[in-house]
Amino acid sequence: MVRHYGMFDFKNEITDEQIEECFTEMMGMVGKIPGLQNMEYGPYDSPEGLNDGFTHGFIMTFDSPESRDEYLPHPEHERVADIVVPRLERVVVFDFEV
Repeated sequence: MVRHYGMFDFKNEITDEQIEECFTEMMGMVGKIPGLQNMEYGPYDSPEGLNDGFTHGFIMTFDSPESRDEYLPHPEHERVADIVVPRLERVVVFDFEV
């Protein structure tokens, strides 16, 4: 399996409703993209303060590295990225096998 972990720092003008739309669209990829098993997301919630300005995070689970690789250019991923990416100030994505 592959965990695809990301952190978002949304632009200041992006509303809570637009943020929720981003994650709703991302969640909608589960079941449409082969090998994408699930997705979880949420706002930063720790007293540590080590988030470096990132406000939200997500974790996607893929059944294999090959499925993750096929997800990247998948038309549904590209459609969702066209909604999400313009709303971001910064993004970090980190993948690891489990």
